This record gives sequence, C-alpha cells and structure tokens, in this order.
Amino acid sequence: MTNPASFKYFRTSPEIIRLAVMLYILFPLSLRNVEDLLHERGIDVSHETVRYWWNRFDPMFASEIRRKRVQQLRAFSKWKWHLDEVFVKVNGKRHYLRRAVDHEGEVLEAVVTKRRNKSATLKFLKKLMNRHGCAEEIVTGRFASYKAALREMGALEKQQMGRWLNNRVENSHLPFRRRERAMQRFRRMRSLQKFAAVYSSVYNHFSRRDRSPAETPSS
Repeated sequence: MTNPASFKYFRTSPEIIRLAVMLYILFPLSLRNVEDLLHERGIDVSHETVRYWWNRFDPMFASEIRRKRVQQLRAFSKWKWHLDEVFVKVNGKRHYLRRAVDHEGEVLEAVVTKRRNKSATLKFLKKLMNRHGCAEEIVTGRFASYKAALREMGALEKQQMGRWLNNRVENSHLPFRRRERAMQRFRRMRSLQKFAAVYSSVYNHFSRRDRSPAETPSS
C-alpha cells in the first residue's frame, strides 16, 4: 500500500488512518458517524481529524489503486463502454457528473463539467480514450453532443443508443447518489471532482471482479 514515509509524522497507525478513510468513502456516513464507529472500537479520534485524513490521504490511496488497475483495465475493458451523466448541484448551480463504465460496471472515468455540449463531451471522450484505448461499442444516451463528438473523433459507427441499453451506467450512479446525500451536497466544483475520482477508484477496488481473457466477450 502507500509508502510508509507518507505517515512519518502521524502518531496514529497507518492501519487506523486507512480504516477511517475507507469507511468515509465507501459507506454513506458523515464524518461524525465515522468518529462514532471508531470510538466503538476504542479509537479516540475527532471528526475533524477524519476530515484532515480524508483530504491528505484519499488522493494517494486512489492514485495507488488506479495505478495497479490501469493495465488490467486496458487489457479487458475494450468490449463495451457505457457513458452517461447526472445533474449535481454545487452551491445551487447545476453541474454534470459524467461517468464511463465498462460492460461489468467498473468505473473507468468520472469527470465533472459545467456544460454537456459538444466541447465538454469531446474533452471527456479524449481523456477516456487516451487512458483506456477505444472500445468496440460505446453506448450513450440520446443527447446530441455524443453523436457530434464521436463523429469528430471518427468513431460514430461504434455508438449505440436504446431505451434500456444504458442501464449499466445508470445503476452505477446510485451508490454515488447515496454518498452525496450523506455529505449534504458539495460546495465547490473542485471538491466534487476530487471526491468523484477518489470514490470511483476505491469503489472499483472493493467491488471488482477478477478478470481473465476467458471472461472477455469476443467480437
């Protein structure tokens, strides 16, 4: 896991820090809920300390998990992707949380944008393809920006649309929605982007399926 040097100036053990951070990310708990759970286990830590640990260590944990998974994802995630977005309010203003998941529901990318026009969609697709290659099939909603962006990238023939085809990604939004309510929404776009990226990596890690070439559908 994370380099021991990262915990050098902390009196609390790395195992407790990791436990507190993972509890806060994975489950719809408030900081005070995490404080209470740790207290039940004989660990006296304030909710503000948990908040500090989250800000300090979550990006490190997520980066480490993603680094270990990215090569495996590139090998076995190219059959079918599902793309979708949900509305998220940040200080009362509407933003869009765009997500891409593979055919098994593993989150590949989570990006927050202020708009869902062609330019924002194109930027999202380029980031996705630069990291994971290009899938054989890309399932999207009926919003026109997807078609325009895929046409510009020369991948329009890969697009699929249908009433129930995108249930995979729509269902993957549900755990995030529960987590969002527990956090009482977001106040900054940067905070939303940070949490979405971290949550996706950690959620993948704890809900992942073992993959092998035999499990990958043939074209």
